Amino acid sequence: MPTRGIRGAITVAADEPSLILEATRELLQEILDSNPGMIPEDVGSAIFTVTDDLASTFPAQGAREMGWGLVPMMCAREIPVPNSLPRVIRVLVHWNTEAPQSEITHIYLREAVKLRPDLVAAQ
Repeated sequence: MPTRGIRGAITVAADEPSLILEATRELLQEILDSNPGMIPEDVGSAIFTVTDDLASTFPAQGAREMGWGLVPMMCAREIPVPNSLPRVIRVLVHWNTEAPQSEITHIYLREAVKLRPDLVAAQ
């Protein structure tokens, strides 16, 4: 079975654990809802990154809270590019699926729509 990558990103208003966890759950739920047939059991792994201004909790905790406890996950920092969008949580989900790449829906929410307007417009 092929593995497909699903990209997503969301912004938060402040570096507060509750906001980061809530945003992570919102992002992952939208990824699940937008990719028919996707369930956590078919997720091979997920990599989360955060901008330097987010350090109060791990986004993976939000995923575990919504039933992704057996999914291997990792959190890391983004490259601190000058003038880049602040307070961003990004994710790369590896989904084991027969769906072709052309049917994968990538999700960008809140201010993160600025990161990939080409993908947002295609939704």
